[in-house]
Amino acid sequence: MRKIWTIARMTFRENVRKRIVLTALVLGLLFLAFFSIGFHLVYDSAINESELPNEMVTRLVRAEASNALLQAGLYAVTFLSVAMGALLAADTVSGEINSGTIQTIASKPVRRSDVILGKWLGFAILLGLYALLMSGGTTLSVWLQSGYLPRNFLVGLSLIYLEALLIMTLALFFSCFLPGLATGGVVFGLYGLAFIGGWVEQIGMAIENETAVQVGIIISLVIPSESLWRRAAFEMESAVASMMGFSPFGASSVPSPLMVWYAAAYLGIILLSAVSTFKHRDL
Repeated sequence: MRKIWTIARMTFRENVRKRIVLTALVLGLLFLAFFSIGFHLVYDSAINESELPNEMVTRLVRAEASNALLQAGLYAVTFLSVAMGALLAADTVSGEINSGTIQTIASKPVRRSDVILGKWLGFAILLGLYALLMSGGTTLSVWLQSGYLPRNFLVGLSLIYLEALLIMTLALFFSCFLPGLATGGVVFGLYGLAFIGGWVEQIGMAIENETAVQVGIIISLVIPSESLWRRAAFEMESAVASMMGFSPFGASSVPSPLMVWYAAAYLGIILLSAVSTFKHRDL
């Protein structure tokens, strides 16, 4: 375990100085700034220009507006975190094999499984800090300006992080036998497939097309990332939007808690597959 932590620290220190991380951080901070400004303008405009009959209705409208804008922001945060995870791990193994770095590590008295697990842990910590900064900053901005906090927001933020972690793990797995560019293409292709599958399922549910719903479910089993976002959106959805069955960034077809456990098991299997693949790869 000590060797895994050592490799994790090395991975964290090496990657925190990389241009991709600094770029993602700058883009993230710009996003938070523009989101805060946009929230202020839209929220104030929506409230001030509405003729509301009483204080209770005013509070309800404010809460619904805040929830919709927050979910829009968190939807963007999810994509940024997923992209960060994929780009972090896409070239980690194949790139280090080509540069000779991995051979130096592997020549030391350390198991190959420790190398992969250590790298995964280092990426997971870095990605967790980024996701916390982005999702926490977005939620804090809404709370400071409107006093609104979504229900179950810690559960929702955890599911967003799990989605980013799943994509990062996929990128690490594919990097064990594909070059970085190909890994990025495959991972973002799978992420796009999950996105399409999620919408196919929701549209199928709305028009009562059982075939479309089943196609969406099958795609969610192949790559469950979009299911995690839809569950996160449901957890943070306002009570009114939940009763009405409408939310611009929510889900008409809500994945069950079993899908969350499936996604966690899926992540574990992919990580073990990465360990096994790297063990048998020629360096």
